[in-house]
Amino acid sequence: MKFNTRAFTSLEEMVKAGVDVVHVLTPPSSHASITLKALGLGCHVLVEKPLAVEVEDCERIAAAAEEKGLQVCVNHSLLFDPHVRRAIKAVKAGKIGKVVSVDILRSSNYPPYAGGPLAPHMRGAGYPFRDLGVHALYLFQELLGPVEDVQASWASMGGEPSLAFDEWRAMVRCRDGIGQFQLSWNVKPLQNQIIIQGTAGVMRVDLFLMFQSLRASTPLPKPVERIVNAVTEANQQLIGMRKGVIGFIRKKVLPYHGLQDLIAEFYRALDTGDPIPVSAQSVIPVVDWTERVARAADADFEQKLANLPTSDSIPILVTGASGGLGSAVVERLLAQGKRLRIFVRRIPERIPEGVEVAIGNLGDPDAVDRAVRGAKAVIHVGAAMKGGWDDHHGGTVVGTRNVVESCRKHGVEKLVHISSMSVVDWAGAPAGSVVTESAALEPNAEARGAYTRAKLEAERIVVDSVKEHGLPAVILRPGLIFGGKIPLMTPAIGRKMGKRWLILGDGQVNLPLVYIDDVVDAVCLSLDGNLKGGEIIQLIDDRNLTQRDVIRLVAGPEARVVRIPKPVLFALGKLSEKLLGLMGRQSPLSAYRLRSALANRTFQSENAERLLAWEPRVGVCSGIKIAATEYSRKNETL
Repeated sequence: MKFNTRAFTSLEEMVKAGVDVVHVLTPPSSHASITLKALGLGCHVLVEKPLAVEVEDCERIAAAAEEKGLQVCVNHSLLFDPHVRRAIKAVKAGKIGKVVSVDILRSSNYPPYAGGPLAPHMRGAGYPFRDLGVHALYLFQELLGPVEDVQASWASMGGEPSLAFDEWRAMVRCRDGIGQFQLSWNVKPLQNQIIIQGTAGVMRVDLFLMFQSLRASTPLPKPVERIVNAVTEANQQLIGMRKGVIGFIRKKVLPYHGLQDLIAEFYRALDTGDPIPVSAQSVIPVVDWTERVARAADADFEQKLANLPTSDSIPILVTGASGGLGSAVVERLLAQGKRLRIFVRRIPERIPEGVEVAIGNLGDPDAVDRAVRGAKAVIHVGAAMKGGWDDHHGGTVVGTRNVVESCRKHGVEKLVHISSMSVVDWAGAPAGSVVTESAALEPNAEARGAYTRAKLEAERIVVDSVKEHGLPAVILRPGLIFGGKIPLMTPAIGRKMGKRWLILGDGQVNLPLVYIDDVVDAVCLSLDGNLKGGEIIQLIDDRNLTQRDVIRLVAGPEARVVRIPKPVLFALGKLSEKLLGLMGRQSPLSAYRLRSALANRTFQSENAERLLAWEPRVGVCSGIKIAATEYSRKNETL
């Protein structure tokens, strides 16, 4: 094997093979049992935080270690981050006087969810605090003494829809001062700062930019002091950042450096008999306060869910009901007096009468099954709209597979699946050709991007289920939807640059536009009609407007337009492919994507009127007037 490792089926086998130190990196709920077992076998233990999820288990571990003369160390790795260690050393040396308060500002992202078994952060409302809030608590304990009280609050602001609460604040009273921390999935750019405030100075540690700075109190006149501190702090930041970057490049500063240093300290302590870095006894208060806050958040969310009962039978389920199209469909169905259930990732601020709410992620089969159960018809609008392949795979591909399987399991009478015209081959057909439902599918979806690739795989899942299992379904392929929550002026049309409009290409590319109200009409017709044999229907307006046509309708005939010629675009695209390719990323301006986006085609539907009796009721020209009015109103208020 590459790292010359061995696998064992039990701790007993490991000990027989000569292991005398066990690292516990399993899920937190198993930490206590594994640690106690390792101690019982005579091993020292290093445990990933938290030591355990129950204070009583922490106490049992501490007592067992003392009884057997063994050591248990807990991974409070931030205490050993090089920048934090230097700051703590300076504080303890009195560089900022007596510490009065500590503020910690942390924003974060979780890895994308690709579907399947839920990631830890999606299983409990309190997980973010258990995962990251614990670092703040043990830093407060180190700098301000024992924690005496924690007052925390939490909210959902939409930055991370997979989290029940993505915004956290806490006021922490310690023996020697007050700590505050912010934990956010909404603040951008990401930050990770510790501000230590004392009676003789203020120290700032920036763990993302890799520097620390000190603003000191001096006997100088206050105006002079401000200037001196401004200059010295700026220099400290520049020098610190340069050292940090050089150290990272030269691998003197490593990812998770604090963890590596803590492990090294732990083994040195075992060799020398010195006190270990973070003992089991010292972390008990941190576990206690972490769980108090996290469990309160868990209970709060469970209560919110309890206030969202679902019935045994519901006429319609709408997935993706918080998005632009999904919310418009819900609004129309409610106006028609329909009862329905919506499947969304977070609890809506306002729930209209007649609407049931199911909470969950499309990638989670259990959540989807709970939402589909009892529904007679399903309108599947939900899909990933941003992110990389994992996001699109989980939200669109796995999500559609889960919806389809639950529809079959519960005998749903009809599935209305919202696909996309992006699944069609735009680059391969001859110039000027007509794109209809019979057009070839995209042969190189991966090159077109994650959205196209995922929508194509999702459509195929529905088509295959219709053919192989008789799933009653109809597939709608809208063109470029605009109106309502969905903006008209996207990069596919043009971008406002000051008083001018920037267009990619010559501005003469036909656009498969369709107004949102007209798409909702088609959804309702599909729901109520007899189509259920996997029919595919494109939804586009008869008017194939170009980019320049749309800009004139929005901004008037005198609108000033700047065009980036195709040769320049393709040259930039090739350059971006090379540069981003070095970083293992796909270019949004790849040659293939540009060929597809700038291919001049005519779009029409062979099936919309024939099978669905659908034609645009509002139309793109009237829709653009409505969208232009909304656009002007928004600009006036800015």
